[in-house]
Parts: sequence; C-alpha cells; structure tokens
Amino acid sequence: MHKVVGYCSRGKRGTAPSLSPLQLRRGSSRLTAKTGAVCEPPRVLVELPARLIGSTGGKRLDGVTLAESSLSHGFRHFDDQLFHLLCNSSGAVPMSRLLKGLRNAGLWKNDPRLVQSMNKINEHRSQLFHNQDDQGEVHLDREKFVDCIKDNVVLVKRAFTGDFAIPEFSKFCSSVDSIYWACRTNSEGKVASYIPQLGKYSPDYWGVSLCTVDGQRHSIGDVEVPFSLQSSGKPINYALAINELGADFVHQYVGHEPSGESFNCIKLSSENKPHNPMINAGAILIASLIRRNLSLSDRFDFIMNQYRRIMGGEFIGFNNAIFLSEKETANRNYSLGYYLKENRCFPEKTRLDETLDLYFQLCSMEVNVNSGAVLAATLANGGYCPITGEEVLSATSVRNTLSLMHSCGMYDYSGGFAFKVGLPAKSSVSGAVLLVIPNVMGMCLWSPPLESMGNSVRGVQFCEQLVNVFNFHHYDNLRHTSQKVDPRMRYSDVQGNRIVNLLFGAYNGDLTALRRIALASQDMSIADYDGRTALHLAAAEGHLECVRFLVENCSVPVYPKDRWGYSPLDDATRFKRTEVQQYLQEYSET
Repeated sequence: MHKVVGYCSRGKRGTAPSLSPLQLRRGSSRLTAKTGAVCEPPRVLVELPARLIGSTGGKRLDGVTLAESSLSHGFRHFDDQLFHLLCNSSGAVPMSRLLKGLRNAGLWKNDPRLVQSMNKINEHRSQLFHNQDDQGEVHLDREKFVDCIKDNVVLVKRAFTGDFAIPEFSKFCSSVDSIYWACRTNSEGKVASYIPQLGKYSPDYWGVSLCTVDGQRHSIGDVEVPFSLQSSGKPINYALAINELGADFVHQYVGHEPSGESFNCIKLSSENKPHNPMINAGAILIASLIRRNLSLSDRFDFIMNQYRRIMGGEFIGFNNAIFLSEKETANRNYSLGYYLKENRCFPEKTRLDETLDLYFQLCSMEVNVNSGAVLAATLANGGYCPITGEEVLSATSVRNTLSLMHSCGMYDYSGGFAFKVGLPAKSSVSGAVLLVIPNVMGMCLWSPPLESMGNSVRGVQFCEQLVNVFNFHHYDNLRHTSQKVDPRMRYSDVQGNRIVNLLFGAYNGDLTALRRIALASQDMSIADYDGRTALHLAAAEGHLECVRFLVENCSVPVYPKDRWGYSPLDDATRFKRTEVQQYLQEYSET
C-alpha cells in the first residue's frame, strides 16, 4: 500500500488514507515516504470501471455524456439525476436533447429495446405539439421525462454513462466515416456479370454499417439499397445446420479445411467430401442438411425466419428475378451437384433438384447494409442478437462459423486477408463483405465492383485501413500497440494509466521502469493535473540516478512549475535532497 500526500500552498505536507497503486491517479505526484498532518485533501481519482468515467470527466452541455460522479451526488434515483443534468434554465428537458444523447451513444429510434420509450416520447410530442417554443422544441417536465425513460431506464443509463462496447462512440464513428470517404474514390474493379441480374447493380453503390455487441449502430452511404446475399449467406447457413444437427453430424458430410482451389472447383477432399462450407460444393451440401425432413417451401420459410431472428427483425427479402437468373446460369453448380451425388456425398434420400433449388433461393435472399451489420453483430456477440437480446445461435455454432470465415471466407484471398486484416469475414459476388470483430461489433460493407478474386474492391480496402487505425487485428498486441487506437478504451483512461506508471516509477526510484517507458516512445515530461512531473517526484524523493536519466537521456524540461509554483529544484531544496539539489544547480549553470 502507498500513501497519498497533499501539499498545501504553503508547502506543508499531510498524509491521506492509504490506497493501493491501482487506486491512485492524479494525486500520485505527491507521493512521499514522510507522514504528517493532513493540510489539503489529496486530489485522487479512484480507479473506477471504464464505464463509470466520462470521456470528458464531467457533464457535456448537450447532455450526451455524463460522468458517473455527476450522476451520484445528492440524488436517490437515476431518472432524477438525469433530469437534473439535462434540464435547461426553465426546469424542463428539451426532447431533442434526450434523443440526441441516445443517438450519440449509438442507439437508434427503431431499436426494439427502446420501443416503450419511443412510444411515450411520440405520445408526449403529440400532446405538447401546441406548446412548442419558438424553435419548435418540445419540453418535458420531470413527470413526463420520467414517464419516457422509466420502462427502459437500464439501457438509457448505460447510454448516458458510456457503459457500452465503444464508450466514445461519436469519435469512433468519425474515424469510420473518414475511412469510408477515403475508399469511395477507389474506382477499380468490375461488377459481376456472370449472373445477369447482378450486372445491373451500379458500380457507384458504396455503404458501410456497423452494430456493436451492445447494439450501438452507425451507417454511412447506400445502406438501404437491397442486394442479394449470394455467398455471404454461407456462414449463416452453416451455423444453422450446426445449431440444428451438431458439429459432429454436419462434419461427417463437409470438411473444415481451405481447399486451395477456386470457390466453384469440382473437387473433393481426400475424405471424399467438400473441403469446407464456404465454397459452392460445401454450401450445396449444407443446404441438403437443414430441416431435410420438411417440404421445400417449409424449409425455405424456416431459414428465412431464422435470418429474421438473427437480424433482430431488420430487412430481409427475396429476389425472384435473381433466383431465376441463378437457375438459368447454374451449369457449374448443377455439375457440382451431380458430382456430389455420384460420390455419395449427400445423406440418404436427398433430392438433388430440391437441394439445388434451395441453394439458389438462399443465394437470392436480400438484405441491406444495415440489416447485414446486425447479422454480423450476432456472430460477434456469440449468437445473441444485440438489438433484441435473443439467443438465436449456439456458442459452438458461432465459434465454428467464425473459425471457417477466418480461414476460408474471402475466396482465393482468404490467406492474404487473414494475414493483413486478421478478422473473420465473408464476401460475395454481389459486392458484400460481412466483417466480424468478435466480442466487439459486426460490420457490413457493400460495393459491387469486384477484384479478380471476387471480393469487393472498396470492401477489402476498408477492412485493411480499419485495422491500420484500430487494434482489431486478431494478433495485435493490446498492451504494447501504441501506434493504433483501441476504441474499447477511453482516451482519458489510457492517458491516466501512462501518467500513473511514469510517476510511480519516478517516485519509487525505479530506473528500469523509466527506461522501459522511455523506450515505448512515451512523453517523459507529461504532468498530472497539478502540474507535477516525474522529475518533480524523483527530485523530491532524492533519486539522483532517475533525475540524471530524465534530464540527460530524456531531455525533459528542468524547470517545470507545478500549480503551487514549485520546480524540481525547489522540491529538492525543501526536502533537503542535497545531491539532487547540487546536480540540478550545476546542470542549470552549464
């Protein structure tokens, strides 16, 4: 345990109650081995869970982000706290301020978890329509405000306290938008035309949508234009088969190894079965397994309903024109089907014509970018739909699906994608890419122009740039990747940890720790909110070697002043650190 010492403006020292190293933050600059009467309460920010500490350390004027400390002082209930912090000078909450706070946290109005609150808001908006102010704003008194949020107060509290997967969501979305616009200028690639209906997509379409495991959502571009799933539905079909029949049964008929061949190659593994479910042969085999004892119409209805549950009720449709176009140009897939049948790959009593029809139907189902993001987010969330909370897929089916997406999901570029991006993904010839960041979020990217291996040009570029900015790559080191951003952390937390580690090293005279921190390219002159630097602490505690290292090797400023006006030389003088005092005086004279 360490003691926190407070300095008063006269330079006297006092001892605060003992705290562990993890509990110390800004007050750590006043650490000392000496004790005495308390003169000034130490300014200590106790280590709280990340979700409880606002990114700005307090209330923002628009009411979007509120520090937990503000939400606990002098109030009994959260609804009272939130009302007090959002209300204006007239003692009422502008309705737009409440909605803006939810939106900036990533919650959309159509979120199924907010349906009760949205209904109440619309009801009060209608009732108060004739009481709008000059700006057309509707104001809620305390009673109406509480009525609006009471049915969803847990979710509302998480939104306003930043207790979500991406706490600084608006900042993260700005970075996503920047990558989107950078990729939009890419005009390479060609729209797939081997299925005539696919060739009708405009090459200018480009949309990106994301959904976190907490249901935070953001989208930009052409996100409501329907497109056919094609191969991007293969992971879901495989997951449904595992969910129904179990992994052992399913893998009697299909393998889990990359094929090393094109996605429509007529070839089986050494075990006489398709290599994996992400190529056409494996996907046709999977189609033969799902609800195989039902009629074709009932099987399609079942799968469509499962997709709808996975997407939380978001858009899912069927394009009959694409289905007919698929059948008219399916010679290769018919050949694959008969090849599988010749090699006795299907379960007994499988009707090949029905199996191929179902396969074409599954390829012809339509989603948009927004619903595709929820689909990917359900995989990221271990089979639970983030916007409904319903468990749709088992943990085993999701784990197996993500493993195959990682190794086989991007056609012949799967190895390169795993190397550069390091995340599970599945592309399709319609231009879609489903990207899964496990335990964080799912993303859907759609742009019809394809590169030579059948992947969306803009989609692949977006993924590669995303992991260049954020440490989402599966093998990024979360502790030592200082060049990348971790959006799961608050900047204030990261910066606070850096300051604490540096100041503890200086206080304890730990030269090894200081060298390690310096080698990590950290600013060795950073100060806490009192202006106390590592040099202040090393001088005050008499650690001459640490002082030499900071001054000579790190070139830190020798005369920084804290908020009391003291420099490191002043501290060495006051606390009678003779060697340090002499060194700093001599250094200043050179």
